[in-house]
Amino acid sequence: MSDPLRVAVVGTGRMGSAMAGRIAAAGHPLTVWNRSRDKAETVAARLPGVDVGATARAAAAAADVVVVSLADDRAAASAYGGDDGVLAGLRPGTVVADTSTLAPETIRRLGDEAAETGATLADTPVSGSVASIEGGAVLVMAGGDADAVERARPALESFAQRIILLGPLGSGATMKLAVNALVFGLNQALAEALVLAERAGVERGLAYEVFASSAAGAPFVAYKRAAFEDPDSAAVAFALDLVAKDLDLAAALATEVGAPVPQLETNRRVIGEAIDAGLGDADMSAVARQLRG
Repeated sequence: MSDPLRVAVVGTGRMGSAMAGRIAAAGHPLTVWNRSRDKAETVAARLPGVDVGATARAAAAAADVVVVSLADDRAAASAYGGDDGVLAGLRPGTVVADTSTLAPETIRRLGDEAAETGATLADTPVSGSVASIEGGAVLVMAGGDADAVERARPALESFAQRIILLGPLGSGATMKLAVNALVFGLNQALAEALVLAERAGVERGLAYEVFASSAAGAPFVAYKRAAFEDPDSAAVAFALDLVAKDLDLAAALATEVGAPVPQLETNRRVIGEAIDAGLGDADMSAVARQLRG
């Protein structure tokens, strides 16, 4: 039998900590690191045998596969760069599987920098929620070297139901922005339709039951039900501040390639109004609260 794959998770926010749980449960020796060390220590405390890296460099140096889950391009620049960053800890043959939602150009640049160390970076963002990761049911949209993705597969398959290899490095990041643009469009349409039904006198729960049972009853409608029906008690799955960040990345990509995105532009305007109203930390379903006024 071959030795178990040693894995590091860099970034232990909501998504990263859920990934760490699945990776550890699959039996991979695991090291975790987070800029705020207490978050990494919280993950390690609930996962016996998991180590906390003193730096991102130390975590990467201890791994065959480094799974990265960060909030944005700025966080990626900080975690990868510098004497204590991921790049400084990479060894020839190490694979970095970056699950963050980043600009494709950022992924390509990081890929070039990783290659200089003899390591390989693949962009492997996911479609799904924390609950999807915990259930091992997310989709991985992979871009980059097929052999590198294959080497990272045991770690990725611990939390993914399917991995689709899309093409060159940056393809995964591109597809993640396209998917999120679609999801945010669904979120906006759902919020508008729900508020319309409520204003016209239909009880919220009944209106949602119809949406979920109708031709529009996509999986998104089902798993966002609690958040839309009872927004005061539902957990934050995707904060509006992050929605705005992703829409800005998608808009920049659309400008770069010359794609018309009028729906995206409308969604970004409404999200901006909700953030200006103090809802930046709220779940994306809070668009309905903004529309209610």
